[in-house]
Amino acid sequence: MGTAEAADRNADYAEPAPFEAEAAGQRLVFYPAGADRRAALFDLVESARTRLDVCFYIFAEDGVGAQFRDALAAAARRGVRVTLIVDQFGAGASDDFLRPLTDAGGVCLRFSAKWTRRYLIRNHQKLVIADGVRAMFGGFNIADAYFAPPEQNGWADLGIVIEGSAVEGLNDWYAKLRHWTEREEQHAREIARTVRDWQWQQPGVTWLVGGPTRGLSSWARCVSDDLIEGERLDMFMAYFSPPKRLLRRMGAIAQKGATRLVMAGKSDNGATIGASRSLYSYLLSKRAQIWEFAPCKLHTKLIVLDDAVYLGSANFDMRSLYINLELMLKVEDAALADRMRAFVSQQIAASQRITVPLHKRRATLWNRIRWNLSWLLVSVIDYTVTRRLNLGI
Repeated sequence: MGTAEAADRNADYAEPAPFEAEAAGQRLVFYPAGADRRAALFDLVESARTRLDVCFYIFAEDGVGAQFRDALAAAARRGVRVTLIVDQFGAGASDDFLRPLTDAGGVCLRFSAKWTRRYLIRNHQKLVIADGVRAMFGGFNIADAYFAPPEQNGWADLGIVIEGSAVEGLNDWYAKLRHWTEREEQHAREIARTVRDWQWQQPGVTWLVGGPTRGLSSWARCVSDDLIEGERLDMFMAYFSPPKRLLRRMGAIAQKGATRLVMAGKSDNGATIGASRSLYSYLLSKRAQIWEFAPCKLHTKLIVLDDAVYLGSANFDMRSLYINLELMLKVEDAALADRMRAFVSQQIAASQRITVPLHKRRATLWNRIRWNLSWLLVSVIDYTVTRRLNLGI
C-alpha cells in the first residue's frame, strides 16, 4: 500500500459501532470506539447502587482521569462502597489527585513493588465491577488517549461489558487482588501460587490470569496448550513478541493456511513495533498473513483460536504471558468466534498488508539490529520505560 493509498484508507476509517453477543450463558457487549467505550464505562459507574470494585494499570491526571475520579467520588457519596486499585508504577494519579475520592469515603490502594523479584511486575489488569453483577474489562486504561478518536491520536482498543454467571469469577478474583494489595507486605509466594492455580470455569467460559509464577500461569498454560491443537488463528494484537516455543506453534497453524495477524503500525512505544517486526520473517515463511493497523495507535488484545475467543488485558508478549498480572476471558462459542473474525476483517480493511517483498525492503541490517534489540527490551522492561526507548522506529 503506497503513501497516498494509506492516507485514503485512514481518512475513510470509522471506528466500529458497539455490538452484542450471547455466548456460553453470558451477555457480552463490545465497545471498539473510544466515545462509546467512555459512555459505557461512566454508565456502569453511575448505575452502581451498592458496590464498585475498580482496577486499572494507568490512571492519568488528565481530563478523563479527573472525570472518572469524580464519578467514583459521586458514587461513594451516594452510599456505594468504592474500592480503586491502581498500579504504583503505571498510574500517574497522586494521592492528592485521588483525594476527592478518599474524602468521599472511597478506598484507594496501590499495587506496589516491595520485594526484589516483584520490581519488574506490574498489575496490568483493567476492570470495573458494579454491584457484583455487571462488569467492564478489556485493554483500555484511564487516560484521554484511550477514549479519543483516531484523528485525535487515540488508541484503537476494546472494552467489553459482561453480565451473567461469569461475573462471580471476577468477584472472587478481585477479592484476592484486594487482599494482597491492602496488606503492607504483599507476599510473593502467595501471589505466585494463586496465579499458577487460580482459574474460574463453567461450561464454555473460563477466567484466566497471568503473572509471575514458577510454572505457567493459567492464562499462559491455556493459550499455549490450545495452540498445539489449533487449526485456525486470528489475532488483533497491540504488542506481539512471544517466545520461540509459541511462535513455532503459531507457525504450524500458519502452514495450514489459516493464520491472520493484525499488528500495530503506529504506537507511542516504537520498541513494541520493532519487536513484532523481528518475527515477521519466520511467520511469513510459514505462510502467515500479516497486516499492520494503519489508522491510529493499536492497543487491542484479541485472539480467536478455532472456536475459542480470548479477551482481556494481556498482550501476546513475554511480559503479559509470564510477568505482569493479567486478566483474560476465554469463551468457547463458534458463533462468537465467527463474529470476532468478522470484526478482525473490518480492521484488516484499514490495514497495510505485509508482503514478503515489503518486509525484505524494510529489513535492512540496521533495522534488523533495532528490531532484535527491541524484542529483548520489551521482553523484560516495563512498557512505560520502553516507551522512552523507541530506537527511531
